[in-house]
Amino acid sequence: MACFSISNEPSPLSKDYFTKMASLKHPASLRDPAGYLVKCDNRLIRVIRPEFVNEYRLLLTGPWLQGQCQTGTVGAFRILHTDEAVGFVGPEAAECLCLEHDVIDFPSYPTEWPLEMLCAAAEHTLELCLQALKHGSGLKDATPFNILFQGPRPVFVDLLSFETRDVHDPTWLAHGQFVRSFLLPALLDTRYGIACHTTFLSRRDGIEPEEVYRLLTPFARFTPPFLGNVTMPALLAERAERQPGKMYARKRLSNPDQATFVLQSLLSRLVRTVQTSSTRRHRSNTWTTYSETCTYTPAETARKTAFVEQFLKESRPARVLDIGCNTGHFSFLAARYGSRVVATDLDPEVVGGLWRRAKEEQANILPLVVNLARPTPALGWRNRETPSFLERAEGHFDAVFMLAVVHHLLVTDQIPLDEIIEQASRLTTEWLVIEYVGPDDSQFKRLLRGREALYRWFERGAFEKELSKRFEIIRQDKVADNGRRLYLVRRCNAQ
Repeated sequence: MACFSISNEPSPLSKDYFTKMASLKHPASLRDPAGYLVKCDNRLIRVIRPEFVNEYRLLLTGPWLQGQCQTGTVGAFRILHTDEAVGFVGPEAAECLCLEHDVIDFPSYPTEWPLEMLCAAAEHTLELCLQALKHGSGLKDATPFNILFQGPRPVFVDLLSFETRDVHDPTWLAHGQFVRSFLLPALLDTRYGIACHTTFLSRRDGIEPEEVYRLLTPFARFTPPFLGNVTMPALLAERAERQPGKMYARKRLSNPDQATFVLQSLLSRLVRTVQTSSTRRHRSNTWTTYSETCTYTPAETARKTAFVEQFLKESRPARVLDIGCNTGHFSFLAARYGSRVVATDLDPEVVGGLWRRAKEEQANILPLVVNLARPTPALGWRNRETPSFLERAEGHFDAVFMLAVVHHLLVTDQIPLDEIIEQASRLTTEWLVIEYVGPDDSQFKRLLRGREALYRWFERGAFEKELSKRFEIIRQDKVADNGRRLYLVRRCNAQ
């Protein structure tokens, strides 16, 4: 269904027209001078403004970029005919170039990526730059927000970041942005345990070298990779402030092959640095060792797996959200039955390990660092550039797993049970597989820390009563001798 009716389109100069267009423009593209996005009925249209049409028509129709789209390296698109474009965008589309993009099923952002995913996005960006060099193109910016993940696979989605390259220019003006937004957050995570996803909660464009310089010891400042990526830029920052035009001016070499070689050398060096930065220093914690310390016997694990597998066989959910996924056992089970899975956990090391396995097995799983008790907020200008996790997730999944999660939300985060169940009903359109862990369980007692009196009410009957307010209990089974119990429930009024 078109966003606009071609036959009775309001005048391009009318107030109603501009009001309607403002409501349809996707806020994620507000910073782009070359165009904007329009989203309607789950279709995503990119509008390229008239003054940029000739440049991008040549780039977008070239065989190299078309090939990248076919392999999935770059998000697929098709150029719209003028009549169809006018139906979506309005009369101004006749002078613009309009593309329709394939929509990524569940968009995610650097605020939810572990170190491994940020480094994968960085390598993807650099490899794309290296390939583009061979075809006379380049990238004019380098931000993680140009990347989305389709399952565990990074996809470059911002077509307007491409530009026709001056073959005599050996510089990459996006180099500084790449260092700030990819390399330095990764280095701080690897060397100092500052989780990279937290950087983007307060900074859109990464972290400045001067900030990192102040964190380093005098010895570390003069060791690779900090010397070239932190210390030198920090020491040269004052000169850059005095002579900004000179520092950032385009440089041209008479020999185009030499210019290409210089740029290739820079990009290759960055690839090696990113690869080194992607190896985190393992820090054991409660969650990375959870599978070794959990109280399930092999028989109980098998019983729990059989319960979930029976549901997957019978219902075949298309989209599954696995909350508190840990090592991802049930995420992989759902993926094997054809589900598109978003797996969340609050520990970035756990999520990073899950991403590595999903990538190796080519499983359709998108792992994200998300704490349901404090989910990713909406960010950006007017809090509209990147929507919150709940805004993206609510109503998106036809099945949600909450396995060994409720007691953590209830005790550790002190979320009332009715709020937990209500949130679950908002996330799923139909099915919920949820586990009851009672106060007599050893793991529950570990969380209580002497507060047993506060949770004596949390018996199985109270849990089932609250659950039944929003769900119909379809099946239940005792999965462990300590009273742990699984429930398959269906959302009331689910179609």
